[in-house]
Amino acid sequence: MERTLSIIKPDGVSRGFIGDVIKRFEGAGIRIAAMKMIYLSKKEAEGFYAVHRERPFFQSLTDFMSSGPIIVMVLEGEDVIQR
Repeated sequence: MERTLSIIKPDGVSRGFIGDVIKRFEGAGIRIAAMKMIYLSKKEAEGFYAVHRERPFFQSLTDFMSSGPIIVMVLEGEDVIQR
C-alpha cells in the first residue's frame, strides 16, 4: 500500500472540480485517507515550492498557489504513486 499527496489548485476549487476529482480517484480504486481545504499564505507556498526557488516561474507559482483555497488529499492504494 502506497500513499501520496494530491492537491486541487485554486483554479480547480473555484471552477467546482472538487467532486469530479474525488469521483475519479474513487472510480480508480484510490482511497482518500485524508482531505482538507486550506489557504496557503505566500510564505507557506514559498516553503512548499522551495525546490523551485531559482526557477523563473517561482514567483507566479507561489502567487497562484496562495491566491485562494486549495484541497489537499492523502491518497492510498496499490501503485497509487505511479497512477
